[in-house]
Amino acid sequence: MVRLARLHGTSHNRNRLSTARRCAYRVLRRVTGEEAFADRAFVAEAERYELAPRDRAFAQQLVYGTLQRQATLDYVLTALSARPVGSIDPPLRDTLRLGLFQLLYLGGVPDHAAVEQTVELAKLERGGGHRFANAVMRRATREAEGLVAELTSDSPADAAVLHSHPEWLVRMWWDALGPEDAVALLERDNEAPESAVRANELVITREELRELLLELEVHSRPVEELPEGLVLETPFDVHGSLLFEAGALTPQSRASMLVARVLAPEPGETVLDLCAAPGVKSTHIAALMRGRGRLVAVERNAGRCDSLQANCRRMGAHWVDVRCEDAAHFVGEFEDGYDRVLLDPPCSDLGTLQSRPDARWRKQQDQVRELSRIQEELLESAAGHVRPGGTLVYSTCTISPSANEKQVHTFLARHPDFEADDLAAQLPEFRHPRIPRFLQLLPHVHGTDGFFIARLRRVAETPA
Repeated sequence: MVRLARLHGTSHNRNRLSTARRCAYRVLRRVTGEEAFADRAFVAEAERYELAPRDRAFAQQLVYGTLQRQATLDYVLTALSARPVGSIDPPLRDTLRLGLFQLLYLGGVPDHAAVEQTVELAKLERGGGHRFANAVMRRATREAEGLVAELTSDSPADAAVLHSHPEWLVRMWWDALGPEDAVALLERDNEAPESAVRANELVITREELRELLLELEVHSRPVEELPEGLVLETPFDVHGSLLFEAGALTPQSRASMLVARVLAPEPGETVLDLCAAPGVKSTHIAALMRGRGRLVAVERNAGRCDSLQANCRRMGAHWVDVRCEDAAHFVGEFEDGYDRVLLDPPCSDLGTLQSRPDARWRKQQDQVRELSRIQEELLESAAGHVRPGGTLVYSTCTISPSANEKQVHTFLARHPDFEADDLAAQLPEFRHPRIPRFLQLLPHVHGTDGFFIARLRRVAETPA
């Protein structure tokens, strides 16, 4: 049925999609040739090409899918062209990746349209590459699907090709989760991410927001364990909406929302948020505090600090004290420390690969090791700001034992004055698969970003 649908494309569709393909190609060239971030490059190019909503959606599907499936596409390209993929001129290589993605993964695109448009894109660059593109793509219509069908997930090396992830990452998940869960996670990473938003309860209730979205013909469902959370069931440009501009909502995954809920700040308390930019969690904390108390948000990078301040203003959290300082050397204002401290340190972002299609190719194993050193330093700093009897929440948006449970275990061994709360008793559905007192959300299990969360409590000092 898919094959039949492909064969009945029209000339009108090919012409309409040509601009979308051209835009997608330009984004790929910026990502692979200039190391631009895919999401930012796409927004800029889509605006430059003035794409209509339908073409914009198609162009984004092309860009994100091609980047996610890059390893599989390169395997097929190598087989079809009989040459190492690294020897193909980069612009032509990106063109062919784009064409092969349409043939292999977009059943609604007719084969002839994928071939013809790929050849046309190849003509944008000099050198006669369009003839090579024509030969490869015509061979692909006959052989590409069979090449992919031969791939298996029997080993980390095989799974890395079939599911298009770096082999070092597949091996890490293979060891940490086991083969079955690792493969399920790899598969999930290549699917579209869930779209969730948080109602900003400083200015609106979740039900009020839901009604306003419905007026815009955007359907949503409430999240049971998160009173401010909504999952959108209709495509919606959140950042371009008046609701976003007014601070009524912000895009935030369910996993990310859970962090502030685990921190559980109360109105009137003193709270410290380290590594706070861009402010999604800071503004959530502010909403839970109902604008009462003391909330200090620390961010080292000047540009990200500006974003943090802007988001606090947009979300009506003007009272948040934003500090542009290094969290590792931050000096707090309270001698006894803060009631609650959140540390969400820089991490490898391996839990967010669904929404960041190029991120998997930017990460290296040695970067994960270096980040572990930084996380350890920041955790030591954060601990020094917790008052006796206070709590410290450590969270990351990654799926990496060295950044998560091993980091916390090492910290607790050095700090007998801290104890880990049993979070599984509070949120059993999100318990860590091996260490239940911690939480580990997994995209293939929970349908949201991969997040690790631990809550540590500083033992109250007893009178001598």
